Amino acid sequence: MITNIALSGAQAAQAALAVASQNVANLMTPGYTRQGILLSAVSGLGGTKLAGSGVNVSALLRFADGYKSQQLWSAASNLGQYSVSQPYLTQLESVMGNGTSNIDSGLDAFFAALNAATVDPTSSPLRQQVITAADALAQRFNSLNQLLVNQRASVFSQREAVVAQANSLAVGIAALNEQIAGTHGTEVNASGLVDERDRKIDELAGLIGIQVVDQADGSRSVSLRSGQPLVIGSLAGSLSLQANPNGSQTLKLSFVQETFTLPTTNLGGRLGGLADFENQELLPLMQSIQEMAQQVASRTNTQLAAGFALNGSVGTSLFEAAPTSGIMQVRSGILGQDLAFSGNAELPGDSSNLLALVALKEQPVTLTTLGSVLLSDAHAQLVGRLAMDSQKNQVALSTSTTVRNQAEESWKSTSGVSEDEEAINLMQYLRMYEANMKVVSVANQLLDSTLAMIN
Repeated sequence: MITNIALSGAQAAQAALAVASQNVANLMTPGYTRQGILLSAVSGLGGTKLAGSGVNVSALLRFADGYKSQQLWSAASNLGQYSVSQPYLTQLESVMGNGTSNIDSGLDAFFAALNAATVDPTSSPLRQQVITAADALAQRFNSLNQLLVNQRASVFSQREAVVAQANSLAVGIAALNEQIAGTHGTEVNASGLVDERDRKIDELAGLIGIQVVDQADGSRSVSLRSGQPLVIGSLAGSLSLQANPNGSQTLKLSFVQETFTLPTTNLGGRLGGLADFENQELLPLMQSIQEMAQQVASRTNTQLAAGFALNGSVGTSLFEAAPTSGIMQVRSGILGQDLAFSGNAELPGDSSNLLALVALKEQPVTLTTLGSVLLSDAHAQLVGRLAMDSQKNQVALSTSTTVRNQAEESWKSTSGVSEDEEAINLMQYLRMYEANMKVVSVANQLLDSTLAMIN
């Protein structure tokens, strides 16, 4: 009896040493959840004089806190949302804030050329300088518009990559659900499978906001923030993108026989960040730049049409719509002599219409994002608004980074492996094993002594 009790203790110590060794081996493994062992005394069945029948390994423990995991995934979603848009905002700030190449400096150069021409409205060099400045202004509008178009194309491409990655993760989570559910009620330790599933859920949370619910069979159901199911048991939904006639993309989710059109707001994760940037910053800015260019062109052309060229002919337009590569350009074939600076057909040196052109800079333009603002202030206000949006996103990104780090530390306090703690466990269980083996040795000596007495 003593030998059996001691052997059960030695076996329990070996099991505990194996668990501690597994923890130490995975000390640096990302997402590994530390394990423990639950020991219970085996009651004696031989009456009140028998202390017991040894020790039993009741269960392997997995030190996991569902609340902390949920906090970790929520933090991943917020971090993904704010981190994905910051590179776009930073690039726009850099380009639009460049004092030597932005639209504001182009407008200043254009109106400076017009103002310089008032000295001698008939001067060919001064007139040509106006055309050169107008062409440079058009190029700046086109360059900025092309940057915005390129950013939108990049958003589309990035969104497609995120959707493909999210679908792959959803399929992986569903497959792991099936494996984990298959171990439910058995003696198979599924901790490694659960860790792998949690890592995939964490990656998925960084791509799109999710809600996770534990099921009785050990599986986890994953749904979007708006309630649509993405993973239920071994079934996984599929995200897709639909191209619309207006150039936008619609995100859809197919699950079994149902198809859901997902909202563009409150998506969370990288998909939510891309949608927010596109709809709240990129498209409004693109519209404002196009409106600004159109009003500069139309007002300049309208004013020129009210004047007369050097030969006394009625003024013609300076700007025209650009082909697919831009939004405006200087009219092909226009010459300096064609600029209608005069307000009198018989006085080529008259500058009354030229002065009216110069005054356009201080007239208001109407932009959807700003309302009515002076043309001279429009670009500065657009840059200011962009800077505020970028600063707001940077603050949110900094906060979400801090929250994520805190969530990781909180998770590690429960589920992470402590090198010092495991070292202590190894020593304690080693001593437990040695002590039990000493009991076995003592039991053998007693047996040998008893046999010697009998003989």
